[in-house]
Amino acid sequence: MSISKIFFLLTILVSSSASAQYQIQQLTEQKGVSIRSLAVPSDKVIWASGSKGMIAKSIDEGKSFVWTQVKGYEQRDFRAMHAWDDKEAIIVAVASPAIILKTKDGGASWVKVYENNDTAMFLDAIHFKDNDNGFIIGDPIDESIFMLSSKDKGDSWTRTSPQYFSSALSKGEAFFASSNTNMVHSGESLFMVTGGLKSRLWMNGVAFDLPIIQGANSTGANSIAISPDQKKLIIVGGDFTQDKIAEKNIAAFKLINNNRSKKIIKLETEIIPTPNGYKSGVEFINNQLIITCGTSGVDMYNNGKGAWKTISTAPYHVVKRHATKTAAFLAGSGGRISYVYLK
Repeated sequence: MSISKIFFLLTILVSSSASAQYQIQQLTEQKGVSIRSLAVPSDKVIWASGSKGMIAKSIDEGKSFVWTQVKGYEQRDFRAMHAWDDKEAIIVAVASPAIILKTKDGGASWVKVYENNDTAMFLDAIHFKDNDNGFIIGDPIDESIFMLSSKDKGDSWTRTSPQYFSSALSKGEAFFASSNTNMVHSGESLFMVTGGLKSRLWMNGVAFDLPIIQGANSTGANSIAISPDQKKLIIVGGDFTQDKIAEKNIAAFKLINNNRSKKIIKLETEIIPTPNGYKSGVEFINNQLIITCGTSGVDMYNNGKGAWKTISTAPYHVVKRHATKTAAFLAGSGGRISYVYLK
C-alpha cells in the first residue's frame, strides 16, 4: 500500500475516533430560524435568540425548550443576548432601527430599553463584564466606533465617547455579528476583535494587528475567548465565503496582568495549530480544553497537545460552555441547539 493511501486511512481513523468519542446531541430545532447567540447563566438555564424574533429557553439543562416569538418584532433578527438567570435577559436586534429589549419575567413580556433610528445602525454584540456593567458594540457610524454602555443592568444605555478609542478604524474594518462573541473582559481590560479589510485585536481602545486572514469583507476575526484562569486568550475567524480554508484562522496570546490595577499590560504571542476551516465561535471549556465551531464544523483542542480534532462536520454558529460540566452547548441554522460532553 502506498504512503499516501496509508496517510489517508489514518486521517479517516483519527477523525472517526474523535467523532465517536464526542457525540453531539441535538436538543431542539426550529426550522427557518438562524441562532447566533446563546446564554448559559447557570447549570440548568439556557437561552438562545435568533431570526424571526424567536427566543428559546430551557430551565432543565436542555431536556426541553420553550420557543416564543417576541410580539411586535416578528421580523427582527436578535443576534445578541445576555441572560442573568431564568427570569431576566436582554436581547439586541441588528440593523435599523436598533432595538434593545429586556425581560424580567422569563420572556413573557419585553420592555424596550433603547432605540436608535439612524439608518446606518447595526448592533453586533452584547457583553457584560459583571452583573451591572454592560457593553454593546456596533458597526461604525461616521467612521467612528459605535459603542453603548450600561451601568444599571441594561435598563438604560448611553453612547461611549469615541475618544475612548485611541486607535481609529481602518477603511473596511468593522465588527461581525456572527456569534455575539467578539467582546470579552479580563479584569478591567476590555478586548474586542474586528474583521473585514482589516482585522485587529482591540485592548482598552488600542488596536493591534492580527495574523488572521483579512483584505475582503468576508474575512477576519469573529470570536474571542479568555481562559477561566485569565492567562490565555484565543481568537478565531477566517473567510466565511470559503469556509473550508484552514489557514490564518486563529491567533493566541498569553496575558500578563498588573496585579495592582487588574489591567492587562502585555500580550505574548503563542503558537497554536489551525482548526479545520472558518470558525465563528470559540470557547474555553477549562484552562486547557478549547472548542470552536463554524459552518465548517466543530473542532476541539487540548491546549499544547497535538492538533485540533474535528468532532462534527455539522455547521454551527455559536458555542458556549456548560456552567458546571466539562461540556458545551452549540447553536446554528434551523434553530438547532445541541449539547456535547467533552470528558
